[in-house]
Amino acid sequence: MKRFLSLSLSLVTCIGLALATERRAMAYIDPGQGLLFVQSVGAAMAAGAYFMRSRILALFGRKKSVSAPIPVSPARPIAVQKGDARNAA
Repeated sequence: MKRFLSLSLSLVTCIGLALATERRAMAYIDPGQGLLFVQSVGAAMAAGAYFMRSRILALFGRKKSVSAPIPVSPARPIAVQKGDARNAA
């Protein structure tokens, strides 16, 4: 706990000094910067929607009715004869 307090105090002090000694910037924001910001926000929202897609679909989708499970049959039936040693594994 003591280490956490000293680390957080030094971090706050460093941030405070960085903000207090900040110089005035002689720059401008390019008009394309706004579009870059909009694109970044849109990409973050799309990524969040992609990772949460199952929950989003559950909100807007219909509830599935509980029905009897469909029996699954093998794709290709295997014909096994008595005494066939090839399938004995």
